[in-house]
Amino acid sequence: MDKKNIVIANWKMNLSPNQSLNLAEEIIAQLAEVKPTKAIAVLCPDFLSLSSVAKITGQSISLGAQDCFWERAGAYTGEVSPEFLHELGCAYVIIGHSERRQDVGETDEQVNLKVKAALANSLIPIICVGETFDERQEGNKDFIISRQVSRALAGIKLLEQDGLIIAYEPVWVIGSGQAVAPEEAEHAHRVIRQVLIDNFSLTAVTDQIKIIYGGSVKPNIVRGFLSQPSIDGILVGGASLEAESFVELVKQANL
Repeated sequence: MDKKNIVIANWKMNLSPNQSLNLAEEIIAQLAEVKPTKAIAVLCPDFLSLSSVAKITGQSISLGAQDCFWERAGAYTGEVSPEFLHELGCAYVIIGHSERRQDVGETDEQVNLKVKAALANSLIPIICVGETFDERQEGNKDFIISRQVSRALAGIKLLEQDGLIIAYEPVWVIGSGQAVAPEEAEHAHRVIRQVLIDNFSLTAVTDQIKIIYGGSVKPNIVRGFLSQPSIDGILVGGASLEAESFVELVKQANL
């Protein structure tokens, strides 16, 4: 996988299709002036907006989806096929976001099935892991993170062409406006890296996998995270909903 820092925008269910297209156009126009060479930018609109945004993404920006199902096709009402996402132009897909784990009861086992399906359809999974506030207070943070990563990757063998991203998002800071300290995020990333080394070769971990941070990241604090040795990028929610803010994050990742 490319050694560049990666900046991923998760727009969640915040924008209409027209708003998503307009924002994507603004971001692409501004990135054309920045011409980042050390950073990769990814937009993850909602499903209704993917088709229109896909038509304008290209060399300057990549496309991702916010979820996928674990089957290629079939009688699965309301689900979205990873094969169809790839056909549409998606290169990435977010899997196991805490909001899906909490709101629709997504399990570690389902996350694992989705990761396998994404890889089988040439998508790079962005696997979200992170502890709740109660788990953190009980001193179980490292255990919870390790377990989520291990279960997400159970039975997976990375082929040479595969890529993988683990996004550490402490559940209790998402949407709070308050990120964890960069040093604490770095510790969590080292825990994740050790689990990866237990599952894959060191070469695969180094060349095919990125570990990124997400959770109330803003342009004025992002360098503190990206300067840490184990943090390869960021997953951004609210700060990606304005073109200037997201582009500034890409600029910081490009330094």
